[in-house]
Amino acid sequence: MEAEAASGVAVAERVARAIIELQALQEPLLSGEVDPHTLTDFRDALGRVRNTAWAAQQSAAAPLFEQGATRVASFLALERIRSAYQLCRSIRDDVRRDDIELQKGNLVELYGVAKGLVDELKNRL
Repeated sequence: MEAEAASGVAVAERVARAIIELQALQEPLLSGEVDPHTLTDFRDALGRVRNTAWAAQQSAAAPLFEQGATRVASFLALERIRSAYQLCRSIRDDVRRDDIELQKGNLVELYGVAKGLVDELKNRL
C-alpha cells in the first residue's frame, strides 16, 4: 500500500511538472517559432496523453459506476488505432521526403511489424 501511495505521489509530481512545462511552451507555440511538422507531432502526442488520462480517469471511476474495465480497454484500443493511422500517414510522408535521412535498419523493423499487423488485420476483416 505504501509503495502504491508513493508511486501515486511521484506521478502527481511529474504531472504537475509537465503542466508547468506545457504552460511555458504556450508563448513560443503562439509566436510561430515552431516548425509545422513539429507542431503536428506535438498535437498528436498531446491528444494521446489526453485520451490516456481520460481512460485512466474512467478506469478509476469504473467501480463506482459499475462500468467494466473492458470498456476502458476498448477505448484505449480504438485510440491506439486512431493514433497509428495518423502516425502511419506521417511516416509515409516522411519516407517520401528527400530531405529526411532514414536508417535502413529502422525501416526494416518497421516493415516487419507493419507486415505482421497487415496479416492480423486480414484475418479480422
